[in-house]
Amino acid sequence: MGTTDAVRFWDGVYADRPAATDPRPNVRLVEAVGDLPPGDAADLGCGEGGDALWLARKGWRVAAADISAVAVERLAARSLGLPVTAERHDLRESFPDGRFDLVSACYLHTPYDLDRAAVLRAAAHALRPGGRLLVVDHGSTAPWSWNQDPDVRHPAPHEVAADLALDPATWTVERAESPRRTATGPGGQRAEVTDHVLLIRRTA
Repeated sequence: MGTTDAVRFWDGVYADRPAATDPRPNVRLVEAVGDLPPGDAADLGCGEGGDALWLARKGWRVAAADISAVAVERLAARSLGLPVTAERHDLRESFPDGRFDLVSACYLHTPYDLDRAAVLRAAAHALRPGGRLLVVDHGSTAPWSWNQDPDVRHPAPHEVAADLALDPATWTVERAESPRRTATGPGGQRAEVTDHVLLIRRTA
């Protein structure tokens, strides 16, 4: 399935629900980068911008990217006065310009073809020395997830790292864990979920 189908799907996901008044950042982003000094960040699959807004309020300059124009437009309207650039990118074809101290890819999952390893490898190469790539994936299926396939497989963080095939002389895995937490869905539902957290630092 092509870009048009993916755009239509994700535009529909966001258009079918009211715009969030104050979107929350992802818990794993907050715990992973909350103590880092601010710099330049890229937020891949930014959605309505909970992560980008949180980072900007912490002093980061954020390039936020999503395939959905609906999501990007909502973030652009919400981020006036903050150092956030919201852009529509199909990550199969384009990537935010620049060099970054942080690239965040939280729950970058899609029902459409996406070579995630290639995208995340490009993200790692876009880091400055000392910069970090944070990848947070679903490790379980929440009741409110758009993907309720009982046979869906959730690769472990070390598998994701192996797929990137990054040179260990240049990139170091700082964290590869699968913590659990109680999450709240968009309709207020609560469930215990597993996250797969991978944090990679560029050392050279």
